[in-house]
Amino acid sequence: MLTAELEAYWQAYLRTQPAAARLPQPFVEAWAFGDNPQLAGELGALVVAGVKTATCAALWSSELAGEPLPAAGHYSIILGGGGEALCIVETVEVSVRPFDEVDAAFAYDEGEGDRSLAAWRREHWRYFTRTLAAHGLQPSETMPLICERFRVVYSA
Repeated sequence: MLTAELEAYWQAYLRTQPAAARLPQPFVEAWAFGDNPQLAGELGALVVAGVKTATCAALWSSELAGEPLPAAGHYSIILGGGGEALCIVETVEVSVRPFDEVDAAFAYDEGEGDRSLAAWRREHWRYFTRTLAAHGLQPSETMPLICERFRVVYSA
């Protein structure tokens, strides 16, 4: 469920669309990148700038939280470190693949650091080590990741 402020942001986006595109109302959720406000702000800014067009999450964490998988056509309000709406993205592609099968193109699209696969693996291993520990799990080379590509459709 969206807060009143986020619902107003979503409605502002919908008003930019032709009436025919407004119905039926597509799936929309609000979330921030990373596991802390600083990371949420940094990664959210990369999305707004058009640098970050992909993200991933550990499938295990999503399953344990009972979260549905993202799907093409879903919309997300991306939040900054203070919980403020930064932009709206539309999911354009979702795949599940093992950590060790993420390729250089996906790492580049994630837009972080020097955008190399080596940096992606190093930083995401650190991230998954932190976040999976909350569930008593450890990352593995074969852990399944939800790999999502998206495009910014609204920023105000």
